[in-house]
Amino acid sequence: MKKRAEIRISGMTCATCASTIESALREMGVESASVNLGSETAQVEYDPSRLKLSELESAIRDAGYDVINERATVKVGGMVCATCESTVADAIREIDGVSDVTVNLSTEKAYVTYNPKVVSLEDIRRAVEDAGYQYLGVVGEESESLEGEIRARDLRERMRKIIVGFGASALLMLLMYLAPMTHTMSIVMMCVATPAFVYVSSGIFRAAHRALRNRNLNMDVMYSMGTGVAFVSSVLSTLGVLSHDFIFYETAVMLASFLNLGRYLETRAKWRTSDAIKKLAALQPRTATLIVSGSEREIPAEMIKPGDVILIRPGERVPADGEVIEGEGYVDESMISGEPVPVLKKPGSQVTGGTLNKNAALKMRAMRVGRETFLAQIIDLVDKAQGSRPEIQRLADRVVSVFIPVVLSIAVLSFLAWYFLGRSYMPEERVLMFATSSMISVLVVACPCALGLATPTAVTVGIGRGAELGILIKSGEALEVSDRLTTVIFDKTGTLTVGRPEVTETVGDELSILRLAAGVESRSEHPLGEAIVRMAVSKGVEIPEVQDFYAFPGMGVVGIVDGVEVAVGNRSFISERGTRIPDDMLERSRALEEMGRTVLFVSVAGAAAGAFAISDAIKDSARPAVQKLKGMGLDVVMITGDNIRSARSVAEQIGIEEVHAEVLPQEKASEVRKLQQAGRTVAFVGDGINDAPALAQADLGIAIGSGTDVAIEAGEIVLIRDDLMDVVRGIQLSRKVMSRIKQNIFWAFAYNTALIPVAAGALYPGFGIMFRPELAGLAMALSSVTVVSLSLMLKRYIPDAQK
Repeated sequence: MKKRAEIRISGMTCATCASTIESALREMGVESASVNLGSETAQVEYDPSRLKLSELESAIRDAGYDVINERATVKVGGMVCATCESTVADAIREIDGVSDVTVNLSTEKAYVTYNPKVVSLEDIRRAVEDAGYQYLGVVGEESESLEGEIRARDLRERMRKIIVGFGASALLMLLMYLAPMTHTMSIVMMCVATPAFVYVSSGIFRAAHRALRNRNLNMDVMYSMGTGVAFVSSVLSTLGVLSHDFIFYETAVMLASFLNLGRYLETRAKWRTSDAIKKLAALQPRTATLIVSGSEREIPAEMIKPGDVILIRPGERVPADGEVIEGEGYVDESMISGEPVPVLKKPGSQVTGGTLNKNAALKMRAMRVGRETFLAQIIDLVDKAQGSRPEIQRLADRVVSVFIPVVLSIAVLSFLAWYFLGRSYMPEERVLMFATSSMISVLVVACPCALGLATPTAVTVGIGRGAELGILIKSGEALEVSDRLTTVIFDKTGTLTVGRPEVTETVGDELSILRLAAGVESRSEHPLGEAIVRMAVSKGVEIPEVQDFYAFPGMGVVGIVDGVEVAVGNRSFISERGTRIPDDMLERSRALEEMGRTVLFVSVAGAAAGAFAISDAIKDSARPAVQKLKGMGLDVVMITGDNIRSARSVAEQIGIEEVHAEVLPQEKASEVRKLQQAGRTVAFVGDGINDAPALAQADLGIAIGSGTDVAIEAGEIVLIRDDLMDVVRGIQLSRKVMSRIKQNIFWAFAYNTALIPVAAGALYPGFGIMFRPELAGLAMALSSVTVVSLSLMLKRYIPDAQK
């Protein structure tokens, strides 16, 4: 049985790093491996009977990268000797996904480093107890701090190198300008430069060595060649092998410093691309108050089981999905609905993990826990989506794979061209120095990192931004399809409409007939009667008692309210009871029926008192959403199983011209296919349950729901809220992300296509302009930072439909 795991990685710098890791994992025999440079994760599918996750992590480390896991300190009881230590350690270590275990007998603690995407604390508890020991809970968990610790350590080290590098470069430049270049001065510069160069560039050369050992060419190889040539030529000049024109000490140190500066800024920026996941994860409480036999006990939230009774105090977050069994108070559900107004919860109400209890203690029974909760599924969905690769990224990856060999060829050709032809443009003694300088500049300025980061950073930030807006984009491919949509198809019932009958118009004195009709219909189970009762409740009408109630199936109901007979039913039912319906009321009812409404008449004591027009009410957001989509140049189509008259009535009110009516549920997918065959790129918007075939057939399936009822498996885009404007927002966001990806790729190519020829000396013959290696290093650093910064701007993007 195949197993899927996600591994967090640090140390990647460009697209070739991603391909290096993928190659290393495939050599281990995994089913598939996909590395996302932007989110710094690897999605791996493997056979656990042949491989363990720890072996895959070792392969990544052997390739020269680091694996980031989480760590928990677990309290273990029952250990009495050193053998117990090793027994507990071995039991936990056997769990696939645990990478390191240390057990301390004296403190009775096990320090476990594990992959949280594969292993839970429940798995660790089971392993400890199966080994015959007591699991006493989590003493301290450092889940997020372990990653932060590694990142912070890396940033601190890079900052030290930047300070040392630029400090040494400034001193070397000062020495060059203050005194003439003599043999003694070159020795002084070598003494200043060598320790600084070794310290600042050691990481670059180690990374280059690892890449070559794995038969890969990456940015570190090119950069180490450029800085290496600059430093070695300087040493040869100091030793007298070359002239003093080849003193590049300050250039070598500065280049290494620029690379560290670029990666420092890039790492800080990339760290922020996963803020959406961190914000979602922060909504999950770490502990919960369990009620057992009337007493309270605090436990880790991961330990909650279905059926457990949990106490939620005011100000605490709900730790699992479940049902309120005691208490009444308001819960802030803005994380799901986006609505800032808290929702009243009472016994029988559903509560969702991660929502905030505002003002009163509630007791709930847990129903979905751990990875089954709505919030956990959302986090997992966003996480997987951020690791997906749209086609445009696969194209960029193919370009990167041939980019470095091409650049190396250009660097060599540049050197040879200037060495053999440069005498036409400069004195002979400068030719070798100029040729060397142009080769170094080409090696340094050509940065495939920007191209490799262009897509994944934008996808990661964009999909995270969507999650904040309640729009779950399940893959990078969905972004691309959204960008080329021509047609949006809406299902009618439950999508454009509320999905249940509602009173849309009243003929007569509304409050008086509403009270009497609701009294009779309160005993009825018919959906149309329930609509009248719902309206009365929403308007605060007190529903009176009814006596002698009787229902006539398919016709209407009769009862005694306030001592008088009240009948509610269709026209023939009321007429057959001897009630005359006034002409003006009949005329109005016929007009309403022509609009697709169902009309129920009310008679009181044998006299016609009024009527209710009932239909499946159109959602408030339907018309503005359709108008917005049209304004974006999209065709809007409605599809329904209703008769054509009723369908056209709804479509006219919403503003849809193209209607496909009397379509059976199983035929909706074929209707979508017909539109596709006509050359349209189609999005289908449905409730995600009954419309699954059509959602799957469409180029882009958009499942719309509300709260925990949303069908996460249906469609490529899932809208958490029951708001049709989110369809517009989702398409607008997708288009914005694709626009930013194209912008990133443009800038990545622009840097290289513009600066590589300049670095090679193309402007020197006509303008006398030479692109010094130091400027090439600065440009290289700026290219990646520019691309990541452009992606981060998506964090502040607000769709037009949101404004």
